[in-house]
Amino acid sequence: MLKRAFNKEHLSILVIILFILTIDQVTKFIAMEYLRPIRSIPVMGNFFRLTYVENSGMAFGIQIDNKLIFNVLSILAVIIIFYYLFKLRNHTSFRTSFAIILGGAFGNLTDRFFRGRVIDFLDVEFFDIHFSGGNFLMWELPAYTMYRWPVFNIADLAVSLGMVIIIIAAFIEDPPQTVVENAVREEV
Repeated sequence: MLKRAFNKEHLSILVIILFILTIDQVTKFIAMEYLRPIRSIPVMGNFFRLTYVENSGMAFGIQIDNKLIFNVLSILAVIIIFYYLFKLRNHTSFRTSFAIILGGAFGNLTDRFFRGRVIDFLDVEFFDIHFSGGNFLMWELPAYTMYRWPVFNIADLAVSLGMVIIIIAAFIEDPPQTVVENAVREEV
């Protein structure tokens, strides 16, 4: 019975990861086939468009100089998430959120390793953000304006959703550290 529950638990995590990875890669393939030639299609006027973008940087199109270090850090982050995924056996919300994040992480890692860039295509208008710049502690922050949210994909959406679930779960459930401490006490 324990072995059956153990396998069922891991199977559900694997299904979540593979589902998100598959949806992400299929939608990126469709975007490459149909959006690349025309670049952008309005879906809900200017508010929501499908816009083809090849992102060789990281989130929000931030460019990086050393791609090797970035890829190594990305893989390290995935390993750390896997570690917590298995540590938090009795914490369904956190495990589910980590599985969702891993599905998204694998989606973008797949792009980076096989294409050298991430395919983005979901383009949403966001309220204008204006930051006039200024000093923060010892740093000079430049002025910044954003009229549209950076173009993103299903993998990015999954990572964001996983983070939102973690934040909500942290407020309404026992924190993961408490769960880990209780598990250690039960073993002793």
